[in-house]
Formats: sequence, structure tokens, C-alpha cells
Amino acid sequence: MRANTSRLERVGRFSARRPVVVISIWILVAIIAVIAQKAYGGIYQDNFNLKGTESHQGLSLLSKSDKAASGYGGLVVIHASKGTIPQQSTAVMQSYSNLVNLPDVLAVSNPLAANSATMSKNQTTAYFNVNFSVVPKSLGIGYLSSLYAATQPMKKAGLEVEYGGGLDQLTRPATKDIGSEAIGFGVALVVLLISFGSIMGSILPLMTAFLSVIIGLSLLGLVAAVVTFGTVSPTLAVMIGLGVGIDYAVFLTTRFRQKITDGSDPISAAGSTVKSSGHAVLVAATSVSVALFGLYGSGIGFIGQLGFASVFGVVTAAVGAMTLVPAALGLIGKRIDQFKVRKPVAEASAQGQDGWHRYALSVGRRPWVFLAGGVVLMALLTIPLFSMQIGHIGDGADPTSFTDKRAYDLISSAFGPGANGTFQVVIDVAGSKVSANQLEGDLYSSLTSTANVARVSQPSITPDGKLIVETVGPKTDPQSSKTTTLFNTLLD
Repeated sequence: MRANTSRLERVGRFSARRPVVVISIWILVAIIAVIAQKAYGGIYQDNFNLKGTESHQGLSLLSKSDKAASGYGGLVVIHASKGTIPQQSTAVMQSYSNLVNLPDVLAVSNPLAANSATMSKNQTTAYFNVNFSVVPKSLGIGYLSSLYAATQPMKKAGLEVEYGGGLDQLTRPATKDIGSEAIGFGVALVVLLISFGSIMGSILPLMTAFLSVIIGLSLLGLVAAVVTFGTVSPTLAVMIGLGVGIDYAVFLTTRFRQKITDGSDPISAAGSTVKSSGHAVLVAATSVSVALFGLYGSGIGFIGQLGFASVFGVVTAAVGAMTLVPAALGLIGKRIDQFKVRKPVAEASAQGQDGWHRYALSVGRRPWVFLAGGVVLMALLTIPLFSMQIGHIGDGADPTSFTDKRAYDLISSAFGPGANGTFQVVIDVAGSKVSANQLEGDLYSSLTSTANVARVSQPSITPDGKLIVETVGPKTDPQSSKTTTLFNTLLD
């Protein structure tokens, strides 16, 4: 343990003694990482499967029996504000032909086909089901020009064209979180200024955490080229990385300022700070990383990879706390409290007693009282848990400026809210003693009589005769608990 502690102190002293070198290396690494990520980084996509579930088994069966019916779905939604869609059949059929001939398209449904389930009753709204051989987002932004060109005949005919389903990830505008992150930084700065009073002591944790997160996010982007991460992964990595990065830096900065107040020189103060507080930071970062990897214990790879993505922010924040923070502290030195908004506050010395110290003494004198109070408070805070509904956020939550939201609203208005979250029922009849035709009728009757079912498509048999496929549309929207109940009923 002494050897490890001694090494930590040497790291702190070295960083504080050569702050310009250390900070320059960090900036250079950040620049290289960002450039590398732009050139070789992967994309984030919500492409995951739950092996062993009925959904995964159904998709596997479809991919073997009818390749065109499997794949990754997307929607092209059209709406006629004047007249009806069949009145523009020439333009619709031209666009249909264009969509069929697009690269990586397996199949496209025709809304003008007889008894089509994708044409509304008043014939003013319809949609194409487009099945892709790959995840649409992986096709890249360049694919959009081909997609838009394919639907151009309908636009010229005066039809509104929107894109939803799996195309949402491809057509959705790039996320711009700069505004929200700036607000978060501003709030954090105000809190630190109120807590510390020192301007430099408040800005330093923000800047070091920010630089660490830039590198962590770039490394995550590079790994995304070979590992599939969900679209929320970079946001989660930034949030957790900034949180722990600021926390670690504040921890070290507070201890450093107290050492300076007690008369230590900056280099000794930085080394002593990393020697003591740095060890706690490493333990904390290791514990957080292990906990995040523990998400793989859920058995859902997608959830585990969210934890994996967050680890990039935690690790770079910890490395930054060990090297970048003491370098910045060494550079600032005794001037850390030179600019202040009020009298700076550091850790209480061994002789002094601040408010927190007095609070700790009170807890020590009446532990059972504070324990009971804490348990009651935690019980009250858990009450909302029992009414919380969790699930995947759909296109309906997007702003109306997004085409996928407009597509969602058009479908919901024309076909009902449940049309945005239909279920595909796959029945394996390869080993059945009952004829497929009889099973078709029984299945259709059973599904139409199920509670909360708005509509059921006519059963279809795959070309090899092994599967019966039907689509079930619920009466409620995808986020409704009633839709979840229907899904569980179908499984049973």
C-alpha cells in the first residue's frame, strides 16, 4: 500500500512541477482523439436484440422463411390535404417503384393495393412499410438524398411526405446539446462559487472535467465503430463523466486549498493531495466502473453496453483527476484564492470546527434518531417508484419539427394511436397436424376477440408454408400500460 501511495504522490508532484507539459499533453491527446473519432468513429444506433425472448425467436423464424418480411422496418407516410391519395396514383406508384429499387431495400408495401391495411378509410393518409436489410441509420446521411429523390414524385403532386419507424434515426436532426450543457455548466459554476467563494477554485473543476469528457467521448466514438452502442450512450457518458469529473476535481481542489492555507508550497500540496484524496478517487472510480459493468447482469446486452459506454467518462475523469487537476493546481499555485466573490472556504483544519463537523458530532451523539429519520425520509422518497412506468421512448415524444413526429401524428390520427405500435404474430406450423388454413381462421378469430385489439390483418402464409404471420393493432398508444398488458396477453 505504501508503494502505491508513494507512486500517487510522485504523480501529483510531477504534474504540479511541470504543469505546462502535462496540460499540453492533455490538450494534444484531446485534439488527436477528436480528429480520430471524426475520421474513424462509428455511429450510435438502437439496434439490439433480446436473445431467448419470443420477439427474437419470431424474427429468427421470419428471416429463415421469408427474408423480405424480416429485416429492419421503416415508414414513409403520405397525406393528402386536398382530395384523396388514389387521385394521385401515378405519382404514388412512381415513388413506390423508386422505393423498391433503392439499395438495401428488401420489400415495400403498396398502399394502393386492394384492401390495403395501410390506407386510411377516408383515403387521405397512407404509408409504405419499407423493410431494409440493414439498420437504416447505418446507411449514412448520404442515403437520405436517394430516399428523398425516390419520394419526390409524391411531393411534386402536392402530397405531404414524412418518414418514421426505423427511419427516425436516419432522418432525425443531429442532437445539439450545447445549450443544455451550457446551462448545466452555468448552474454548476454558481453552486461552486457559492460553496467555495474562490473563482479559480470553482472554474478549475469544470475545465478539467470538460477536457476529460471530450477525450472519453471521442474514445467511445472510436469503440462504437466495432461495438453497437445505443443513441443515448454518448449523452449518458457525458452526464456521468462530467458528474464524477467535477466531483473528483472538487475533492482534490478543496484538499489542495487547505494545504495551501496551512502553509504548504504548491508542489508539496499537490503531491500530498493526490497521495491522500487521489487514492479515494481511484477507489470511487473503480467502484463506479464495476457497478456500471454490473448492468450486464441484467442479461440484456443493450443495457450492459450503456454501462460500458459510461465507463469511458468515469475512467478519463479519474485519470484527469490524477494528472490534469494537480497540473492545473500547480500552475495556479497560491493564487487559487486571488479572485473571489466572498471569503473562500476550504476544509476545516484539525483544530477548527465548522458546521459539518458539528453536525457529525450530533449524529454521533444520537445515531438512532438520525438513522430513523433517514429511513423515514428514504421511504417517503420511494413512494413515486410504485407509480412509475418505464419503457422505450417512442417517436411521439419528439418535437413536431421532426419528420418522425409528424409521421407518428399522421398515423395516429388516421389509423388510431395503436397503429404506431403494432405487434407481429408469427406462428410456426411446420410440425402441426392441423392444416394451415384451419389455423389461420382460428387464429384470426382468437385475436379479433382479444381485449384492446383495434384491428387484425388477414393471416398470410410464408412462401415455404412453415409460418403464419398476422399483424395486431392495439387500441392504445405504444406508451400505454394497456398496450403492455395486450403484449403480455399475446405471449400467454
